[in-house]
Amino acid sequence: MPRPGRIIDLGCGTGTSTVLLRERWPAARVAGLDHSPEMIAAARRNDPDVEWITGDFRSWTADEPLDIVFSNAALQWVPDHAELFPRLLRNVASGGVLAVQMPVNSESPAHRCIREVATRPTWAPRWDPHLARPKVESTDLYYRLLSAHTPEVEIWVTEYVHVVANAAAILEWVKGTTLRPYLDLLPSPEDREAFLGEVLTGLNVAYPRQEDGRVLFPFRRLFLLAHRA
Repeated sequence: MPRPGRIIDLGCGTGTSTVLLRERWPAARVAGLDHSPEMIAAARRNDPDVEWITGDFRSWTADEPLDIVFSNAALQWVPDHAELFPRLLRNVASGGVLAVQMPVNSESPAHRCIREVATRPTWAPRWDPHLARPKVESTDLYYRLLSAHTPEVEIWVTEYVHVVANAAAILEWVKGTTLRPYLDLLPSPEDREAFLGEVLTGLNVAYPRQEDGRVLFPFRRLFLLAHRA
């Protein structure tokens, strides 16, 4: 879209992507929405010129259609994509676009390692039965959900192979995402360190060092563009 007028970043966190959207389209009115007041406060400090909103995009509806409804690595935490994605598309203006990126790594060695550790007798009783876990559906489902409302849907999956220093770098990567719901349920620093230590042991096996000592960390992401007619 050459000149979008209104843009929102859903699940904006501290606003890294939101600020990039504003830099790309400086004439647009750009907003960032996140459920965390702490994230929004940090985002506001980083760029006070963006409209920062504390809210839940699971129930969000725009007051008027927007030119770009954008979300980067957030919607995988929201249940019921069959309801969510058509609803988000309905908030897009004619000629606008729903643009979404989600990680699709549930079967990666890192995720399998986390699940294996979490099911051990030491840890399994600690988790809430409704523990939040990321969920991404099939590309077929997203196509069916969105093509029923617009004739132009683009979907692709790309695997990025990150070269990192060691397995500890992978642990740091997943601490703020996949591991977050587990760590939130371990109030004791000693318990958190013990849990992370067991995960790191598994990561060291799952991601062997290359000859130069570094580690390859493949990471798959799903991209989706639904253009509103």
